[in-house]
Amino acid sequence: MSDERTVRWGVVGPGRIAEKVAGDFQHVPGAELTAVASRSVDRARTFAEAYGVEKAYGSYAELMADDQVDALYIATPHPQHHRIALAAIRAGKAVLVEKTFTATVAGAEEVVAAAQENRVFTMEAMWTRFQPAVVAARALIEDGAIGEVRQVEADLGVDRPYDPDDRLFDPAQGGGALLDLGVYVVSFAQYFLGTPDSVFVNGSLAPTGVDAEAGLLLGYADGRSATLLTSLRHHTPGRARIQGTLGWIDVPPRFHHPTQIVLNRPGREPETITRPPSGVGYAHELIEVTEGVRAGRTESAVMPLADTLAVQRILNGACEQLGVFHREDTEVAV
Repeated sequence: MSDERTVRWGVVGPGRIAEKVAGDFQHVPGAELTAVASRSVDRARTFAEAYGVEKAYGSYAELMADDQVDALYIATPHPQHHRIALAAIRAGKAVLVEKTFTATVAGAEEVVAAAQENRVFTMEAMWTRFQPAVVAARALIEDGAIGEVRQVEADLGVDRPYDPDDRLFDPAQGGGALLDLGVYVVSFAQYFLGTPDSVFVNGSLAPTGVDAEAGLLLGYADGRSATLLTSLRHHTPGRARIQGTLGWIDVPPRFHHPTQIVLNRPGREPETITRPPSGVGYAHELIEVTEGVRAGRTESAVMPLADTLAVQRILNGACEQLGVFHREDTEVAV
């Protein structure tokens, strides 16, 4: 693909998150949202009319077959990501897969293997890593501003009244705190500390059997650690802190899409660094994929597939310690 060519996007699953993402395409140079697919053609048409999308399909297979679409944003429930992403990759389309990447480690490994075999750009939609404030934190750390990173703390919880029909409490839709919210705290810790050597978890289950809350301790052989909290039972502040040998960086609520960070070093006044996102904040991950496709890359250096697999293994391992075993949806039609 020429560096000058527009990357034409399609959306798979026009739900609430897709509506938020669609509005940010106006902030993405070289990208155009041209198609949407749903299992309901009426829902697809409603989305298309709302966001000025040219084509509305009543099946995912129709979108896969459209050779005028270069990249797909997959925003269906977690257990459907695996089958849809595989179909898209085999159709030669770049994919941005909403987090959590898949419902299982085996599913994630299969998608990654297909992406690498077919040399198709594939990335998990972890928008946090692309937020300008988080990019600024990473740059400070790489410049040695807080010395060696030794500890990370992060929490993300919401007060979600129990409803067995709610997606978040439905095992068939990949419900539970860890896959929906825990992915943020785990990915954040993995980004700044790397992949842990051990994972310990304590938590509780909802009546449907999904995890309702969890506290994780990620351990590293050299003594580094991350303490992480996630919950559907109650709100948490949504803060994060990156602790180093020479200082620390606070990421104020909500840390997964911050507008600023605070650099703290002993003997100095705290330094607040403000870096607001473009649009709502989804534009930055869309830019990463669009630029990657135009440049002929197959994955992101910021959200590489190895990191996605590491995070998936942590999440599923923690779930299984609590007695929660997720499954991929093998029935979704593609």
